[in-house]
Parts: sequence; C-alpha cells; structure tokens
Amino acid sequence: ISLLGGRIDQLALKRYRETLDPTSPLVNLLSPVGSGDPYYALFGWAPGGDLSFDDVPGPNTQWQVEGNQTLAPDAPVTLVWDNGKGLIFRREITVDQRYMFYVTQTVENTTGAPVRLAPYGRVVREGEPDTVNFFILHEGVVRMSDGTLEEIKYKKMPDLGADERWGPTTEVVDVTEDGWIGFTDKYWMTTLIPDQPFLSVAQYVGRSDVYQTETRLPTGDVAPGQTASSSTRLFAGAKEWEAIRTYQNQGGIRGFIDSIDWGWFFFLTKPIFWLLHNINSVIGNMGWSIIVLTIFLKALLFPLAYKSYVSMAKMKELQPEMEKIKERAGDDRQKLQQEMMGLYKKEKVTPASGCLPILFQIPIFFSLYKVIFVTLELRHAPWLGWIRDLSAPDPSSILNLFGLLPYAPPDPNSFLAIISLGVLPILLGISMWLQQKLNPAPADATQAMIFAWMPWVFMFMLGQFASGLVLYWITNNTITFTQQYAIMRSQGYKPDVFGNIRRGFSRKKAEPDEKTPEKK
Repeated sequence: ISLLGGRIDQLALKRYRETLDPTSPLVNLLSPVGSGDPYYALFGWAPGGDLSFDDVPGPNTQWQVEGNQTLAPDAPVTLVWDNGKGLIFRREITVDQRYMFYVTQTVENTTGAPVRLAPYGRVVREGEPDTVNFFILHEGVVRMSDGTLEEIKYKKMPDLGADERWGPTTEVVDVTEDGWIGFTDKYWMTTLIPDQPFLSVAQYVGRSDVYQTETRLPTGDVAPGQTASSSTRLFAGAKEWEAIRTYQNQGGIRGFIDSIDWGWFFFLTKPIFWLLHNINSVIGNMGWSIIVLTIFLKALLFPLAYKSYVSMAKMKELQPEMEKIKERAGDDRQKLQQEMMGLYKKEKVTPASGCLPILFQIPIFFSLYKVIFVTLELRHAPWLGWIRDLSAPDPSSILNLFGLLPYAPPDPNSFLAIISLGVLPILLGISMWLQQKLNPAPADATQAMIFAWMPWVFMFMLGQFASGLVLYWITNNTITFTQQYAIMRSQGYKPDVFGNIRRGFSRKKAEPDEKTPEKK
C-alpha cells in the first residue's frame, strides 16, 4: 500500500507463477506508478458544495499509518490524513484469506459548518495492457448493473461516447442494486463492489492513455461534529471458480460468477465446468477428470446416437450396391439421386440420421474448448508424463522424435510449430481415421476425398490447441469407434478394425440367395 495517495498498488499472487518453472517470478497483478505497467486501486472523496480538491485526499496526498503496520487477515491497516481545515479522513483496509479487500472510508467534520462529499473507488490501468487477444476471450471492462452483464474490450474504450457529467469516451450507468465493475484478464481480475446505489463509470483518458473504472456513491452532507463512512469491496486476484462462487453465494455479490467468460454457450459451459470441477475434486487430476467427463457425456448422449449408429452401419453395408448405382448412372446425377433414394427407401435407411451425433458433439466441443481455454483451474494442470499443462499444446515434437534426438522442439510461435506434431495430435489423427472407417463414404467422389483427408487436416489444425481439448477429442473418438463397432456387431455386421465388412459375414450374406434353390 503506497502512502502517497493511499493506493493499493503492489500485489503478487503467491500461489501462481508466470511459467511452470517453480523458480519463475510470481504473477504480479498490481504495479505502482512509475513501473512499466502501472495498475492500481485508488479510493477517495470527491468535493461538493464549498469544498475544493485541495480539501479532500487525492492521488498526491501523503497518508500516515495509524497503529498496525502490516496488513493481514484479522489485522487491518488504518491510514489517516488531516487536511488542516477541520476534516480528518481515515481509510481502514482489511483483507480475507483469498482475494477480497474491504475498504472503509470515514470523514470526521470538526468544523462549524456542514460539508458535502461523495466517496469513490477507482481501478486504473496506465497504457493498454498486454492481452491474449483471442476472439473467444473477453479482456477489458466487465460490470454488472442491476442484473445486466456488460463487457467492453480495451480496444473499444477509446470509442466510448460522451457523458455530460464526465466528458468524452465515458460510459456511465446508474446502478440501484446488484452492481460491480472492474477489469478482467484471462485468469486475473480487479473489481470494485461498492455500497448501493452508485454510478458505474467506464472511462478512457486519451491524453494520458489511461483506462479506468470508477464507482461513485451519492454526495452526502456531514454535519458539524459528525462522522460519515462508506464501504467498498475490492476483489483483486485469481478468477478461481470456487472462490468467486463463494463471494457470490455467501457474500451477496449477485452474478459474480459471470465475471468468468463463459461465452455464448454459457448454458453448457457452466454445467460442464461444474461437473469437471466435482470430478476433479474426487480424482485429483484434471487429465483423468476430462476422460471421465467425456465418458459421462457420451453415455448421456448414447440413447440419441444409437439409431444414428445403426443407420450408419446399414449405410456401410450398402456401399457395394451404391457403387453399382453410380456406375450405372454415370454422369446422370438425376438418375443417381433417384436410384439412391429408391435404395434408401427399400432398405429403410435415413442417411441424414448419421449427422445426429455430430450435431450434438459440436456445441459440446466448443463449450469444453471454452472451459479449458478460459478457466484458471486448467492453467498449469498436469496429466501424466510429459503433459504438465493441459491448457497448453502438447510440448513433444515429431521433429526430434519425441525427445530421443538432442534438439529442442521449435518455438510455439514459429512456422515450424505447425508441422511439429506431438504425441496427442498424432493419436487424434489416428483415432479420427479409425472412426471414419466405420462410417459410409459419401456418394460424391469429391466429398469422399475431402472426408478422407479430414482426419489428417484436423491433426495439424488441432496440433497447437490445448492438450486438454485434444485429450477430450481422442477419448471421444475412441468411445465413438467402440460404440459403433459394438452396434454393428449387434446388428449382425462383422467389421474388422478398419471398418471393412468381411465377405460372407454380413447380415445380407446370411440370408438365402435368390439364385440358389432351397434344399427340400
């Protein structure tokens, strides 16, 4: 806590380091003025009536410590400043076991006349911060106003409109209840939760390149000999789901869990993370928890997918007849479509039903991707062996034979990283290829070629995705292959491991041949 201005401006998170290296620097959330990236919380009083800015504490006020010198849970620190004109200001700061500061401001009026003041809290970032800058992630202002969540990216703040009370590039919202505002990064956040009601202010100061959020409480009168007080909570720390949920449910901060960027599929991402979190609380390993979660989701969707797998098994058996139809039709596409539809009708097959599992998998895939990408609980979470961070790509590389050769893998940001496939992406490609072998090939030759290349294209595309997501996809493919294989067997089809139905073992072959007379 800086005595100059009374700022909370130097904060490191002891449980989190910049990299996996245990000797790497701690994550620094707040930094003082004069550092490379100043980021701090500031509190004070705005003057009203006959008071001027010289009469109230400001950014350059030199505070004194009253009593205890070291802030700790159950050990508050109190700052005091006497303006020399009959007003005595105090600021008591307490902190809990996690990430919440409690700031109580008081002003004692020893003059002979009433004074008017308005307490405020402010979070300031000088200069645009370094961000992940990925389209599915929000970084910038996040605020709740009477139950409505709003997000403003840093790059959008210079384009804010004007407010007649505050000036240009400012957005002000009158909050009557259930409000908070602050800045959120991918894993960290600083948020003000003041007494209600208040003005919620998001502002960009162009002349000094400053981004700031402010909570301004109503102006009040302090009579002679009286003391007025105001309380504001400041969350400054890691966006741990359990901690934020506790502040919401037990601390009465409505909608605080939405400070985590759940995305458009929040109705899926929230329950998926809740389930993953609870599985991990039992297993104690996020990698195995992702596998168990995938098994649960596949079991949940299996009744819906069963008919699709049966239909695809029938389609797979009809491939030879479909090839004959294509040969007979030649370039006559109308004839091809008519004969194909006749075959489907005769065999009671619905080709479109094979898309059903994919339609359900796509939103689940994106939701799990969002969960793995944005939630702190996956950061630096190990699985086994070389996978020490499920939120990062597989660090192994085929270019050095997965560590057998004495060469370091390419830098993740280099072009070579695209072809520097790890073990998990290669297993992903193989699992997709095996699963595809059980599915009927498209009738169109161009589509068939595209589908044939798809597993290997995805292998390279997902090679630089988070290991946790690739692990989910491998598990999903493996379970799907197993389910389809078992269903084909249960329907009388006998495919090999590559999906080829062995001659003489299909259900059609088991029926009497029309050209062979029955024995009497």
